[in-house]
Amino acid sequence: MPGPSKNQAPADHDSATGRPTGILVLADGSVFHGLGAGAAGEAVGELCFNTAMTGHQEILADPSYAGQVVCFTFPHVGNVGANPEDEEAASAPARRAAVGMVSRAPITPPANWRAQESFDAWLKGRGVVAVTGIDTRALTRRIRESGMPMAAIAHAPDGVFDVERLKRRAAEAPPMEGVELAAAVARESAGDWDEAGWDWPGGYALGPVDGPKVVVLDYGVKANILRRLRAAGARVAVLPGKASADEVLALKPDGVVVSNGPGDPAATGEYALPALKALIDRRVPMLGICLGHQLLALALGGRTVKMAQGHHGANHPVKNHETGQVEIVSMNHGFTVDAASLPADAVETHVSLFDGSNCGFRLKERPVFAVQHHPEASPGPQDSFNVFDRWVAGLKSKAAA
Repeated sequence: MPGPSKNQAPADHDSATGRPTGILVLADGSVFHGLGAGAAGEAVGELCFNTAMTGHQEILADPSYAGQVVCFTFPHVGNVGANPEDEEAASAPARRAAVGMVSRAPITPPANWRAQESFDAWLKGRGVVAVTGIDTRALTRRIRESGMPMAAIAHAPDGVFDVERLKRRAAEAPPMEGVELAAAVARESAGDWDEAGWDWPGGYALGPVDGPKVVVLDYGVKANILRRLRAAGARVAVLPGKASADEVLALKPDGVVVSNGPGDPAATGEYALPALKALIDRRVPMLGICLGHQLLALALGGRTVKMAQGHHGANHPVKNHETGQVEIVSMNHGFTVDAASLPADAVETHVSLFDGSNCGFRLKERPVFAVQHHPEASPGPQDSFNVFDRWVAGLKSKAAA
């Protein structure tokens, strides 16, 4: 592969020192220089690209990005700024999300009526190391052709870097396969969730005081998944992902949601699958989202596969075989379910129109349904809100029968 492009954005050096203050080093030894932003320091993670044009705060705050460095293909970041209402961490541990960010253009000052701080200040507060002025087209091409590499990213205001040490850190970092990350971003204790959807100008409304009770198993759940469940009419209790089936059943749920989260689903499955299998056997209605989709597939005897580039963006077309519609959805995953490995009573409900990979399934004989995309649409189009509405409506119908 060619080295870094010579046609980088103008602001790739500090005006006072004349030195690059940011650096990105890939596992193969490639070095990209730029202008440091966000938190000063170093981080190591899997480098992926995200095609979303907006919603950068929500993306980097998504716990599913834990252990990753996000390269934005859209060149401009910062115009919307940041605000507390767009926070995706549903617990304190969930703030450990993306470790790094790469962009083409420097971070711009906010110019949005909802902004309460600049995007750069928000990155600093979250401990996200950022580098701007990078040839993101070159990085994206590399990922498309060679897969998502491990990378070291660093921001040094004085422009002094130990490049050889950063090369070693990137080269020696373990790949995402086999890595368990969900436990670090999941809540540590049980709790109820009251917030429903955001409604201008009042902000987040409160959810219903009655309705079906849903227990969410937290492997790094996004706050807006919980909000959409409340908006659909459910009462929501959240348990750590390591909760046992007995702990879940003690809450007398009408249904259980297996949440999104980071890392290799097979590694998380080592502690998650016994409870999920027991809940499936008890015929508890189940909804899986992203990592939860993969975990339910594993609990049913299926298998998951590491993807070369993964799916990361807010503009992914998914075909819904149940309705015949094409939905534009948000995606964030580096593993996929092998549809051929699912049990005989599984029906493939959704498929990616980018690569044909499985994006959803349900069981004919058991109340299990799962989708690979993020139907809460944070950020992204709201085509898949019906996932929550239909599932919660089914719980209401069952309770009324």
